[in-house]
Amino acid sequence: MSQFALLGSRRFAPFFWTQALAAFNDSAFRNAMVMLAAFQMGLSDKDVGLYTNLAPALFILPFFLFSASAGQLAEKFEKTRIIRYVKLFEIAAMVLAAYGFITHHLVLLLIVLFMMGVHSTVFGPIKYAILPQALKQSELVGGNGLVEMGTQMAILIGMTAGNLLMLMAGMGPHLSAALTIGVAVIGYFASRVIPPAPATAPDLKFNWNPFTETVRVLRITREDRAVFNAVLGISWFWFFGTVLVAQLPLYTRINLGGDGTVNTLVLTLFSIGTGVGSLMCEKMSGKRVEIGLVPLGAFGLTAFGVDLFLARPGAAAVRGMDWLAFLHAAGSWRIVFDLTLIGVFAGFYVVPLFAFVQSRAPSSRLSRVIAGNNILNALLIVMASLFGLTLERLGVSAAHIFLSAALLNVLVAAYIFTLVPEFLMRFITWVLVNTLYRIRVDGMKHLPEEGPALLVCNHVSFMDPLILMANLRRPARFVMYYKIFQIPLLHFVFKTARAIPIAGQKEDPAVLQQAFDAVDAALADGEVVCIFPEGGLTKDGEIATFRSGVEKILARRPVPVVPMALRGLWGSVWSRRDSMLRRARLPRRFRARVELVVDAPRPPEEVNAGVLEERVRVLRGEMA
Repeated sequence: MSQFALLGSRRFAPFFWTQALAAFNDSAFRNAMVMLAAFQMGLSDKDVGLYTNLAPALFILPFFLFSASAGQLAEKFEKTRIIRYVKLFEIAAMVLAAYGFITHHLVLLLIVLFMMGVHSTVFGPIKYAILPQALKQSELVGGNGLVEMGTQMAILIGMTAGNLLMLMAGMGPHLSAALTIGVAVIGYFASRVIPPAPATAPDLKFNWNPFTETVRVLRITREDRAVFNAVLGISWFWFFGTVLVAQLPLYTRINLGGDGTVNTLVLTLFSIGTGVGSLMCEKMSGKRVEIGLVPLGAFGLTAFGVDLFLARPGAAAVRGMDWLAFLHAAGSWRIVFDLTLIGVFAGFYVVPLFAFVQSRAPSSRLSRVIAGNNILNALLIVMASLFGLTLERLGVSAAHIFLSAALLNVLVAAYIFTLVPEFLMRFITWVLVNTLYRIRVDGMKHLPEEGPALLVCNHVSFMDPLILMANLRRPARFVMYYKIFQIPLLHFVFKTARAIPIAGQKEDPAVLQQAFDAVDAALADGEVVCIFPEGGLTKDGEIATFRSGVEKILARRPVPVVPMALRGLWGSVWSRRDSMLRRARLPRRFRARVELVVDAPRPPEEVNAGVLEERVRVLRGEMA
């Protein structure tokens, strides 16, 4: 089922439109306020600069003050009720904004801006914590992609609407007021249709002290190292994006020689690219939380950020071009290409990180983890503003600031991937498997979404664990022959995936016993373990007799058993159909079509080695 089918589902669509309308209104209000101050009130450049620089600080301040409290609210109380209160608060804020627009009361508008910061602060933890409650695990990436796409498009359309309406002579303030109030009201009615999302920690004792709670929330966010580093990755995305967007007006005017329409065009390209990249994540990840896309996204941000600098490092020869003249100018399409692909790779980068946090953080603490993320986001946004401002004061051009951010991205990404090798491991796996094979998966819905399970599968090639690793919806511990475990390069992947090396009784009985102990411990912890009961690769393409190891595992730890079968691997890369010498050449079946078939779980008391062998034979069929 396509991710777009979620837009027709009540468990997702009302929430999607509620959050999109909120993003639209926030963007429309802020841009209308800037247009009013800059072009409608006859203020001096100094006064305009004061208001435009004060505005972002007022919007960000609530994230520091109230994010920790917002995380507590989202976990202690039913989420849709809080959303409706937040939408009523938005309506009240927009009514005040309407008065400020019509009377040109900038102080009141700045107060409303602070109120909208509070609105976003409270809504943020709910926005991402509600998705795992409403969606299945297989829908999480697609749902996050739709939310990110909807947010980017809403911000872009809101920005355009806020700018255009406020600049309409005579009617601008009235039209802006009508728009923002109307959208807030529609958003409230959309929120009334969101299904209930029960509290995940109803017994949580509410801490009214925002400072001590902020410290506690940040401590909770740091408890799981992988989650915390994913949070740092998301915050870095906000740093990178803030630097990029803040420099675009100067870059547009000086380097591109464009007017305001060109600035709108480049923002549009970035937003559309991010939306496209976000939507592509589901297809590229096979509907699973694929953090292997994160290094790919980081690479793209740097590669196209550097190329954006190289495309136009100096000032444009012509100034004041509109967007159409810019598109006809020499070298402009390279810049269009770079800006769009920076957005696409930004989607690859941030959507899997959000899905990873949602899937890995405990549900009873997810809202507070998101709140901690919002605090760090706000901090990195402030740091990005200071970073850009400092370089500007030192005389660094906008193009060189882009280059600095792109190169800094390499260092930050390397730091995160060094701390959490799982990101790099997933990237290597994703690239290898999707380069060598074309894989179709059938029956993944049968894999239990939680709790222990023992997976059994036929063994055709050295790549089998990687193929399964890249396509299973849940992380699995693979039991594999210790010599395969030690293969250079792949050893890093298998070790990071916490694979369990095993040896024969005659080869190394100690390793064999350690393997059975590790399997039992993993199942006891609620993990998924995958074994290849044949005990080795097939030498003739046929399934060998299943050994009794599976029965020993189940006798010690009775858990559901999921039979699986790989089809089409015989004769492909690294199967034993060819000699080692011939396998070293380019294989005959490069990009082989492979199928993974997953059967329904079987109770442990109903299976043994013979029963499982027969079932796997049926699943594989004639396609070896």
